[in-house]
Amino acid sequence: MTDRTGESAQPASTLRLRIDKWLWAARLFKTRTLAAQAVDLGRVRAEGMRVKPAHALRIGEMIEIQLGESRIDVVVVALSAVRGPAPQAQLLYEETPASAARRQAREEARRDAPEPTRQLRGRPTKREGRALRRLNDA
Repeated sequence: MTDRTGESAQPASTLRLRIDKWLWAARLFKTRTLAAQAVDLGRVRAEGMRVKPAHALRIGEMIEIQLGESRIDVVVVALSAVRGPAPQAQLLYEETPASAARRQAREEARRDAPEPTRQLRGRPTKREGRALRRLNDA
């Protein structure tokens, strides 16, 4: 039995949801295909174990998500198969304090580090080009 939004009308304790669909609904991935690929590649782990995209997610389960160079650890708070607005999607999970601290430290380090391309201003001048060629030839 389903309600008018297409979600199952079963109680939350018996509701089963694929992990790739939940990752998409929680807005941790832009598309469900990208979520499924990340799960297949082992970038998403449930309770520390590698899972398949069809893994049945449970409330209270710990999920580790590798997004580029950063890792996010979240606990599943609610299940939803519908992708809603960002504030609603953030209610589906809770980030662990350790993960939030890692993310904060990474943001501060990035903010304090100089931008590597800041000194670059367009193409090199003729003089700089000659210097680069001499350097490469040596």
